[in-house]
Amino acid sequence: MTTPGNQHPSTPKRLGYALQTLILLSRHQDGVCPSCNMAESIESQAALLRRILARLASHGLVEAKEGRDGGYRLAKPPEAITIADVYVAMQVEEPLTRGLIDSTSSGMFGQEMQAVFAGLTEDLERRLLDGLRRQTVADLIRSLECHTRAAR
Repeated sequence: MTTPGNQHPSTPKRLGYALQTLILLSRHQDGVCPSCNMAESIESQAALLRRILARLASHGLVEAKEGRDGGYRLAKPPEAITIADVYVAMQVEEPLTRGLIDSTSSGMFGQEMQAVFAGLTEDLERRLLDGLRRQTVADLIRSLECHTRAAR
């Protein structure tokens, strides 16, 4: 989701693009895949994917190969990349926290609610990460393969 005047996708959208990118890279274990090829498959802009890939690289999830035959590859096997790893790499903003805090006033009640909302979002974030740590990119690949077989 983008906000008016801001063409950068939110954390959930970046997470979706990042996960799709990692699945595509898992299919190129023997070589590298250019960002333009992945952008075409995902139907996204190559520049956006390069920004996402740069974040994934800075978190050690992908490697970039420069030059004419350049592209990207996984830095480790899909079984070793948890969805939590990707979520943390893509976390650009805290939409739930920001939205809740932005709804409060600067008065006494608003300040009290900010503390309550902070505790709520910290708990939700912890639970979310706990769940995401139990799933890997390999699990997504298996789910995709099952879905693809069932659709045939």
